[in-house]
Amino acid sequence: MTEEDNEFDFKAALEAIKAGKPLLGKEGILTPLIKNLTEAALEGELDSHLGQEISANRRNGKSQKTIKSLNGNFELRTPRDREGTFTPQLVKKHQTSLSDEIEQKILALYGLGMSYQDISAHLQEIYGLEISTKKR
Repeated sequence: MTEEDNEFDFKAALEAIKAGKPLLGKEGILTPLIKNLTEAALEGELDSHLGQEISANRRNGKSQKTIKSLNGNFELRTPRDREGTFTPQLVKKHQTSLSDEIEQKILALYGLGMSYQDISAHLQEIYGLEISTKKR
């Protein structure tokens, strides 16, 4: 995916597959595609929101946050509106993971008797996710 046009580069992805790069995980080929699709869906949500309002509300830039997924972490740029009335549904405000799959995997590993440090190291190695070992 190129940063300028925000499009997934299928030719580059095919070359990466041929070179043996993994589809999923920390260095996965699909992570940029998932980022692109998620951002496009959020743009559509904002378009729909702005189309339903009868005010002068309009776009007001984007905020950025790190999203954790089983396909690797990525920086998601979420669109904002000037009046602050837009509430995204796909990736909600303050949400940091794409789905609850990660949490389910952590609970399963803990249930198998793995320590916090072992679980954190495993998720870092397999998925490229950095999970804190500190208790809240």
